[in-house]
Amino acid sequence: MVRQSARIIIGGFVLCGVALSGHVLNHISGAPPWSTNSFRGEEFSWGTVQPRKELHWESCYSGRQCARLIVPLNYTDPQGQEATIALIRKPAIISPDSKFYRGPVLFNPGGPGGSGVDLLRGPNSDLFSLILGPQFDIVSFDLRGIARSTPRASFFKTDVERELWGGETFGIVNNSDEGIARTWARSKVVGQLAAEQDYGYLRHINTDQTARDMLSIVEAHGRSKIQYWGFSYGSVLGAAFASMFPDKIERLVIDGVVDSENYYATLWSNNLLDTDKVMESFYTGCADAGPYLCPFWASSPDDIERNLTALYDSLRSRPLPVKTGASYGIFDYGFLRSIVFSALYNPYSSFPVLARGLAELAAGNPQQLFERVVPPPFECSCDSPERAFASVRDSQAAVLCNDGNDVPEDLKSTEEYFEMLTKASSWSEIWARIRVGCIGWPKFPKDHFQGPFEGNTSHPILLVGNTADPVTPLWAAKKMSRGFPGSVVLTQDSAGHCSISGPSICTQRYIRNYFVHGVLPKPDTVCNVIGKPFPHPELETVSEGSQSVLADLSQEDRELFTAIQELSKTHVIPRPHTLGTGWVANQRSLTLEGMLRFSGVIS
Repeated sequence: MVRQSARIIIGGFVLCGVALSGHVLNHISGAPPWSTNSFRGEEFSWGTVQPRKELHWESCYSGRQCARLIVPLNYTDPQGQEATIALIRKPAIISPDSKFYRGPVLFNPGGPGGSGVDLLRGPNSDLFSLILGPQFDIVSFDLRGIARSTPRASFFKTDVERELWGGETFGIVNNSDEGIARTWARSKVVGQLAAEQDYGYLRHINTDQTARDMLSIVEAHGRSKIQYWGFSYGSVLGAAFASMFPDKIERLVIDGVVDSENYYATLWSNNLLDTDKVMESFYTGCADAGPYLCPFWASSPDDIERNLTALYDSLRSRPLPVKTGASYGIFDYGFLRSIVFSALYNPYSSFPVLARGLAELAAGNPQQLFERVVPPPFECSCDSPERAFASVRDSQAAVLCNDGNDVPEDLKSTEEYFEMLTKASSWSEIWARIRVGCIGWPKFPKDHFQGPFEGNTSHPILLVGNTADPVTPLWAAKKMSRGFPGSVVLTQDSAGHCSISGPSICTQRYIRNYFVHGVLPKPDTVCNVIGKPFPHPELETVSEGSQSVLADLSQEDRELFTAIQELSKTHVIPRPHTLGTGWVANQRSLTLEGMLRFSGVIS
């Protein structure tokens, strides 16, 4: 993944670490108890945590506990080599000795490659605790091969080598006449590097082994069944677990659901079915909001779309040079396309900032968007002991390329795939990089679990999907539900990736009720969200018309709303198109820090 910002705002599903927004635009007045100020600059040395075969929690970060659990590298050879899984938890407020204590809920932020430790080491764990209740431990972990879990997937000898290689990566597949061929060639090189840096462990970094790790984590807690909430790729992991261990389900929520069959076929061909719906919500929302709330305003959605297309066309023919106080580079077509696509994940935090940046860009000033996305120049003094626990882009390729079927290695097949994907969506120029990133991957045996995704689970599972999700269409949740008798799909009527991209008390009530009481919503239940992506910045509460939405809420629901409103501004879910072989603009990586800048949280 990417480096963690000191001030935090996805998944993703992160695109990959995690961050929580301080007051972006529309917020409840008063400093919340999870204020990011106390988290700024806080570090913890994972090298001091002794790996053990049982859970031994140590204090870490602020009010968190950390552990490293030893598990088999290969569960078919349990006495062979070992792996170590890094875990983090926010303990339940209720004592484990209480009859009301409900045990751990495991979270996965997605990716694949997102760091569970980064997901919970900051304020997000407080927010999830508010949503689910004080009787649960909030737990996450870095998947095997990722960040602080070892052995770590890393194809370069040093971080300097990785950054130098990434500095040549093109932003989109077809950014030039030879763009597809160059992307294909670079992926072949990465595959060779992966094979050279493999010391017998790489093939075991996959979802099958990770699902078994989750069972080991559950059993290390002294429990026999899992409680789990997974986002985006976390839905693949959750569906795999439910299929492999259907009798081990106490509660399981998969949110922002991927079509697992398509994922394991390494196709990535039906993710973008609803992407244009999210883009249309930007045009419509901006037109309705007016020029004060949406600086990129025009009199109709069609006019706004035409104005954005004009910016694309202008940058295709004439990229803009940019020099700011902290950075420099070239603002081109691929750069803008990637910014806009990333904004579709979190409309409630990103659309207002995107509109301001587009207005500035149209006026000939690219600095605002550039400064929010591009981090300061890379510094070569990063090969420190603590960097050994940092997330890197290599881990995503390890998981998804190992999981899926081998990809044809010839250039012609790559060109045909891109042509096929282009017919389905104009965003293929960004999305195609994911599958293409597996070209040249080492040919490991595909003897791990790849389906079928079905099972009569010991407790029915809950699937959650948005009506306009840019990368996990609602259709996929309905398809995956058919394999699990008694499961229910809960629909959230909003744009954005996963339910936490939009503030819905209704959705989170159902999720809380499911975890606490095991009760599923009725089939075909649809939940609305509160507010709009272009809110008035001076309002202390979200309003619809003249009546405050919050006026009739109980204190409990007000607290729930506060938590989900903050989460809706959060890049919890990693963006896979920014991980892969590394999306880089202007010779520097588009990192999580860049996405936080884009959302207006860090300056």
